[in-house]
Amino acid sequence: MIDRDRAFVQPRVLIPFILVTLMWGSTWLVITSQIGTVPANWSVTYRFIIAAAAMFAYAALTKVPLRLGRNGHLFAAAYGIPLFCLSFNSVYIAERYVTSGLVAVIFALLIVPNSLLAWLFLKHRLGGRFVVGSLVAIAGVALLFVQELRANAANSDAIGFGIALSVLAVLMASASNVVQAAERVRTLPLAGLIAWGMSYSVIPNALFAYLLAGPPVIDTSPAYLGGLFYLALFASTLAFPLYFAVIRAAGPGRAAYSNLLIPIIAMALSTIFEDYRWTPLAIAGGVLGMAGLIIVFTARRDATAERPLPLAD
Repeated sequence: MIDRDRAFVQPRVLIPFILVTLMWGSTWLVITSQIGTVPANWSVTYRFIIAAAAMFAYAALTKVPLRLGRNGHLFAAAYGIPLFCLSFNSVYIAERYVTSGLVAVIFALLIVPNSLLAWLFLKHRLGGRFVVGSLVAIAGVALLFVQELRANAANSDAIGFGIALSVLAVLMASASNVVQAAERVRTLPLAGLIAWGMSYSVIPNALFAYLLAGPPVIDTSPAYLGGLFYLALFASTLAFPLYFAVIRAAGPGRAAYSNLLIPIIAMALSTIFEDYRWTPLAIAGGVLGMAGLIIVFTARRDATAERPLPLAD
């Protein structure tokens, strides 16, 4: 029997865990560099053109099969379009109106709709601690919403729109996670599934960008291109294989603790670079949200049958 706790602290597991957590904790701030000269929708399109190509190259180098069969391709599209198109477009646009750290905190609640949809469609069980933790976490995030609206009363409509888009992004990512957690999908090669899922998002992303923002626009500044390649190659292509290596070695429960640390890193970066102000209400919301998430994650720690994709950032 594998000692998951001992495996988790081994350098071959702990180092990838730390790298993934730092990469996904920083992506929320890096996304802000992709919004401005280049419309957000085109930035999403460019990101997944690059990420899909890199993921195919990774699959070829590691000799992962890319043939999925007809049903496999349907599943790849069914999970890839909601995640890599609808969810990411919502996140990028949301960060025009809401600080990146707050969007990351909202996304930390992904496990809640994940588990509810898995209970509804996949017959996974929900325990009492999970329900209590979810309610506590949601209450904490609600306080953060109230603080954001109070601090930006003149822009309350824009803030509300950003929050709504963040919630929509979470729901789209959750729907995608439940699709790929289905038993038939879990038999498909993971790298191939991710590569094709990213590929199937490219055309919808480009159409979405053209309809909303017009012809393609590119920014050749080092800040924009550096952020684009960081998000595409590190946060999208490198991070997924590292994350799933941690899952295989230490189990999904321990790997999921990265989702507790990611919003903390994101909020810290937001405080430094976006001048986020920590009022007593914001502090109370942050503490309550993290406490609820800790209850949720510890309640789900032994749910090793699931293989959900992580927080999509």
